[in-house]
Amino acid sequence: MGSQKRSKNSQERKNFIMKNESFACNYCGKENDPLKGGCRNHCKYCLYSKHVDDKIPGDRESKCGQLMQPLELDNSGSKGYVIVHKCTKCGKEIRNKTAPDDSIEAIIALSKHKEL
Repeated sequence: MGSQKRSKNSQERKNFIMKNESFACNYCGKENDPLKGGCRNHCKYCLYSKHVDDKIPGDRESKCGQLMQPLELDNSGSKGYVIVHKCTKCGKEIRNKTAPDDSIEAIIALSKHKEL
């Protein structure tokens, strides 16, 4: 039997990479602790995120690194409420689940499409 060569694409990781780190928000400056029982990917106070991931959640390979503004709240899928973030530099949109300790005031404001 001859050896089989795998294409570069078949060797690339495609599944979620668990990253649950504390961080200071680059928008409001508040400290965010790691999320208990999950992964925090946006500020629990203002809901802003940072464009750090490129191809898969947790890869931390984005060259952009800019703020991601929360645009809207969606509840159309099985994941519950999801925040749609848009990068303020490159325009990439990413959907992130809300966290149990997210600011209810910020979520209500976003649900009414108020600018945060």
